[in-house]
Amino acid sequence: MISKENIIKRFVSYVTIDTESDPSSNTTPSTKKQWDLANKLAEELKSIGLQDVTIDDNAYIMATLPANVEYDVPTIGFISHFDTSPDFTGANVNPQIIENYDGKDIVLNSEENIVLSPGYFEDLLLYKGQTLITTDGTTLLGADDKGGICEIVSAMEYLINHPEIKHGKIRVGFTPDEEIGRGAHKFDVEKFGADWAYTIDGSQIGELEYENFNAASAVVTVKGKIVHPGYAKGKMINSMYIAQEFINSLPRLETPEHTEGYQGFFHLHNMKGDVEETILEYIIRDHDRGHFEARKEVMQKLTNELNSQYGREAITTEIKDQYYNMKEKVEPVMHIVDIAEKAMKQLGIQPLIKAIRGGTDGSQLSYMGLPCPNIFAGGHNFHGRYEYVPVESMIKATEVICKIAELTALEKKLN
Repeated sequence: MISKENIIKRFVSYVTIDTESDPSSNTTPSTKKQWDLANKLAEELKSIGLQDVTIDDNAYIMATLPANVEYDVPTIGFISHFDTSPDFTGANVNPQIIENYDGKDIVLNSEENIVLSPGYFEDLLLYKGQTLITTDGTTLLGADDKGGICEIVSAMEYLINHPEIKHGKIRVGFTPDEEIGRGAHKFDVEKFGADWAYTIDGSQIGELEYENFNAASAVVTVKGKIVHPGYAKGKMINSMYIAQEFINSLPRLETPEHTEGYQGFFHLHNMKGDVEETILEYIIRDHDRGHFEARKEVMQKLTNELNSQYGREAITTEIKDQYYNMKEKVEPVMHIVDIAEKAMKQLGIQPLIKAIRGGTDGSQLSYMGLPCPNIFAGGHNFHGRYEYVPVESMIKATEVICKIAELTALEKKLN
């Protein structure tokens, strides 16, 4: 049995280390504080008995659990990231442990009246009677993706301590800066040397994903002209008004708060401006590659139309692709998804096979030659003060990792 006490202790030791990444930084990792956990993890992997433990100049960690069978088995990998999102502070995380959750409101912070309520977050009711780890309402938790790291390390430790579970060679990888879209940028796939891998970076128990968004960023820069407002008639051009036209011209219902499932969106996530210049920062998302390309064309066409209207280059739009739907790379090797699905079923977990409304390191890694579906890590409400994770889900994720390793070796033997 996976030790509940050890899972909690290990997880808490990770989340109390601040590893927030920074999209404005050009270094890897993007923040020096990520090294604090990276170095700790490298030492911990050595201490539990993994071999070939390395940490490179960019804080990418790799390690090996050697095979304990004599016949050839594909080398598989398990990957998670140790940075946390810059969307909400990850400093001074103070986890709260809720034993035997009763299905009622959880007061995260009485002084600020911050409440985690099943009336708003209905998924809480799935975990009645279980042990939850929450925030204290002032930070995020960091289950994304320190939950995944905890589960991978715990699974490797369990396999080392239980040699009766037969498995092939297993590679472990931990990355920085996933939350700012760079987690796989400097990942050495050849050095990792796995035939395929799984990111442990999903949410609800049972999630199994091999589809994700195609993703792009767009920076829209609007130029105006500043003139003294008392003498501005016919002269001033207010960039904020033109920016408002741009915003209102995009489909209003094709935004994150109005879409679900396979529906794509335009998301204005940051804006700053004055009369002289306004900058709009968007992300563009769609699972369908054709629709994805069409969304980029819509933004460019709108830019051209407004420039024609104002008779000058009032707007420039710079669009950069970020990652693509891994489905294209995983479908030719669907047996790797089948193994994960079978592992869950054997453990009494109902697989929830669905598309990710986001991306993982796995999406980029799949295009780098390492097919890499995504498996649940158990957390909910990522990137904010209402984040929580059921300990029982973390235990199940740990068991799934062990079972995938076992089934990969068993199926190779039977074939």
